[in-house]
Amino acid sequence: MRELILGTAGHVDHGKTSLVKALTGINTDRLKEEQERGITIELGFAFLDLPCGHRLGIVDVPGHERFVKNMVAGAAGIDLVAFVVAADEGIMPQTLEHFEICRLLGVKRGLVVITKKDMVEPDWLDLVQEELKDFLADSFLAGAPMVAVSSTTGEGIEEVKNVLNQLVAASDFSEAFGPFRLPVDRIFSMKGFGSVVTGTSISGRMKVGEPIAVFPAQHLGKVRGLQVHGQDVDEVEAGVRTAVNIQGIDMEMIARGDVVATPGCLQPSYMLDGDFLYLSGNNKPLKNRARVRVHLGTAEVMGRIVLLDDEELAPGAAANVQLLLESPVCAWPGDRYVVRSYSPVHTIGGGVIFNGTPLRKRRRFKPANEELFQVYRQGTVEDLALLHIRESGPAGLTQDALAARIGLFGKKLDKLLQAPISGRRLVLVDAEKRLFVDAKVVAELQEQALALLGEYHTNNPMKAGFSKEELRSRLPESMAPRLFQTVLQELVKQGALVQEEALVRLAGHAVSLAADAGLLRTGMERLFLEAGLQPPIANEVTAAFAKYDPKLVRQILEVLVQEKLVVKVSETLYFHHQALGEVGAKVVALLKSQGEMDAQDFKGLTGLSRKFSIPILEYLDKQKITIRVGDKRVLRERL
Repeated sequence: MRELILGTAGHVDHGKTSLVKALTGINTDRLKEEQERGITIELGFAFLDLPCGHRLGIVDVPGHERFVKNMVAGAAGIDLVAFVVAADEGIMPQTLEHFEICRLLGVKRGLVVITKKDMVEPDWLDLVQEELKDFLADSFLAGAPMVAVSSTTGEGIEEVKNVLNQLVAASDFSEAFGPFRLPVDRIFSMKGFGSVVTGTSISGRMKVGEPIAVFPAQHLGKVRGLQVHGQDVDEVEAGVRTAVNIQGIDMEMIARGDVVATPGCLQPSYMLDGDFLYLSGNNKPLKNRARVRVHLGTAEVMGRIVLLDDEELAPGAAANVQLLLESPVCAWPGDRYVVRSYSPVHTIGGGVIFNGTPLRKRRRFKPANEELFQVYRQGTVEDLALLHIRESGPAGLTQDALAARIGLFGKKLDKLLQAPISGRRLVLVDAEKRLFVDAKVVAELQEQALALLGEYHTNNPMKAGFSKEELRSRLPESMAPRLFQTVLQELVKQGALVQEEALVRLAGHAVSLAADAGLLRTGMERLFLEAGLQPPIANEVTAAFAKYDPKLVRQILEVLVQEKLVVKVSETLYFHHQALGEVGAKVVALLKSQGEMDAQDFKGLTGLSRKFSIPILEYLDKQKITIRVGDKRVLRERL
């Protein structure tokens, strides 16, 4: 059953770590420097077993402004927040910033804990409580349980446990199915065991022995061991603090901010599409392409924020944006991010990722952007799948790549694709790779192919057809290889196109000759027919029709070849098809009677010199009538 994670939030020295220790008995300040300075620097972890039967994982975050990026990393993946405010100081700068971070990350529930109750008078405590109620009004913590405690005397600690028990017992424990994902917040090496990473698993399940990948570098390894709260387990699920011992990947190959996940379930990207809320507490507008720090999961990446519909953004306003990053990240739709300013560093906003792998940079101030983001916000999963496939254009999108883009896998994705395939909105162009192309893209390619053929026939009326390879080169370079065949096959099926070996032509196309060209064609065919097995070579043909343009003579010769009246045997030698048919029949009869034939036998049969006999014999071999065995030839069908 999926478990829950509680995260702390609040200003430095407001007693978050002391509260966790009072609740659990665990000191989350594990570093020597933290214990000496009395300040949390890195994330700390603990757990609390509740009467309802659930174990609550706890992430204790640093409160100092210098370590807010560590706080953001810890807040990623929390289900509940313990919003901590010291009674003797009230709301402070990091109280505000931590609250905004929790809001931006989509935290929906929690409780408010007023610490250091023993250090103030009751009247002062009442004032702090009223201040907090006003501050939290109309927020996700409006009306949340509020408990005053003293971690020193223990007063109020049991009440906090009771509130946590109620919150957890009333929670929805529906499991986040799909591939396993765990944003890494800590990496270390254990002698004899190798690399170990820790983090909060945010989806799926993972078992010991299963393959695993580290993104965005996509290093592949194997799960050697799993731990939850220091105990070895065979399987982990979403929503638990997890340590993963990885075999086959060195510690130096992993960094905080990486994602450990099921292989193939993520795709690295330098771009993200999303919405963005510019916090009302900012004191100046945000300019387009401002350099910012983007926090996604446990990663912090530098980048620029592109305002797609605005030149600048006023405090409190929201916008459609594309984030252009300096390092790749991996995200699914629905993942949340936080943005902090480049310098001086403070939280300025954040939002939801709509598309973790855009294929191109978005052009600003385009009506298409509004349509795109409308689908992002209100479209179904099917709408999103079709959008991604449509945007992939002629290159298409494999089912695996689509799965990584929409976060839907296996049988669920198979079922989702059934309707658009049967409704002919999608075309499966490669069954082996499961490559899909949008049906409108296929229709556009068919129109382009027909237009190119029409233009070619107009410019080349004496040519029977267009080379398939030449036609392919005139269509988009990004087109998947199998898609070209799909386009041709569909046009043939519709009766719009005819394929003849390496040529294609429009169904209504016929070679068109002018009057002079028609006379030339008749004369050239008669020349080859009368020449029999001793035809003129190409240059002699041109000389025989010297009154015509040599280019026209060559074109008519090509027409005769395309019409299969004349057969091209070599670069310079052409025979009338009737002459070759007759000699072929004679050779077959000879071989059937005597079994084999050498060059002398063929000369005796035809009286031809080597100039003509060798090309004809090689032609018969190519036509698979004969086959050469040493210095002799036999019928191929007898082998």
